Amino acid sequence: MSALDIQNLSCSYQKTTVLEALNLTLNDNEIVCLLGESGCGKTTLLRAVAGLQTELSGKITIQQKTLNDHKTFMPPELRKIGLIFQDYALFPHLNVFDNVAFSLAKMSKTEKQQRVQEVLTLVQLADMAERFPHQLSGGQQQRIAIARALAYQPDLMLLDEPFSNLDQHVRFQLIHEIRQLFKQRKMSALFVTHSKEEGFAFADRIALMQAGKIVQIDTAQKLYRQPNTVYVANFMGQANYINVEVVDKYSYQTCFGLLGSNSVIEQQAGQQLRLLLRPEHIAITPDLNGEAVVKQVDFQGALQQITVDFSGQEFIVRHSNHSSECLQFNIGDKVVLSVLNHDFVTFEH
Repeated sequence: MSALDIQNLSCSYQKTTVLEALNLTLNDNEIVCLLGESGCGKTTLLRAVAGLQTELSGKITIQQKTLNDHKTFMPPELRKIGLIFQDYALFPHLNVFDNVAFSLAKMSKTEKQQRVQEVLTLVQLADMAERFPHQLSGGQQQRIAIARALAYQPDLMLLDEPFSNLDQHVRFQLIHEIRQLFKQRKMSALFVTHSKEEGFAFADRIALMQAGKIVQIDTAQKLYRQPNTVYVANFMGQANYINVEVVDKYSYQTCFGLLGSNSVIEQQAGQQLRLLLRPEHIAITPDLNGEAVVKQVDFQGALQQITVDFSGQEFIVRHSNHSSECLQFNIGDKVVLSVLNHDFVTFEH
């Protein structure tokens, strides 16, 4: 049974399409990240699921309950959805206990005490029930916001940029803790972020959006290694492209010479394509007779990122700074570039 099912969802503002015939299925105990540039529709989609967006067409179902379709609109308070925001949305005049208990008004005092204590223990803040939000760090405040959402025992959790106000060290520690907590509680979650790194760390699958549509949904590894469009390839990381010509079913002619493919090439011999090369797909070797020239070197801790001029275009390559292979490159060095064996990805011109 799917935790969330969205079918043919569309939304427009003043004749501008924000979501266009969008489809998405979220499995039980799955975390899906909505990723994309500002204005692509991520937050609008989250608001639609929460019931905060009313000008919609299409169908939204949670745990087989219809929330939206052509004849149904369930108000937000009846959707049994947990919401976690970027700004935590805690009440400054209430202590931690009362903030978490805010949505439990229908419970008895004993039941409320038990539920609040349970979720505060889950987020490792059981001893802070009497403190007020201003007495907590940013990471602690976000834990309280998560505890409040968990106390409601929702069918689905929605998170809108929940970690962006935290510094990097706290952010990724909290991301791993909350992911583990959701998995233990068998929670399904839809998570909006503009940060690839947050999506990689938190989600099971990433839905990359562009102009109101999901252009590809898959694991982070597949989106990076097997993008289905140039847009996906560029969004997921640095990319080099070279023009290639199909020679036969297993090889391309390129500026690097003949490159053999690990899989059968579907295009016909003679067809012109663009081949994606990530920086890690290209090896660099010093050579006084090399035809490539180093144009820029950026130190990045464990790596050097090197910009090289070769065959009339610039390539970005990465070289390890590991002590056993610590070659230092300098601007003007002559080098040889070669393509490492990997599964090729090509696009039509």
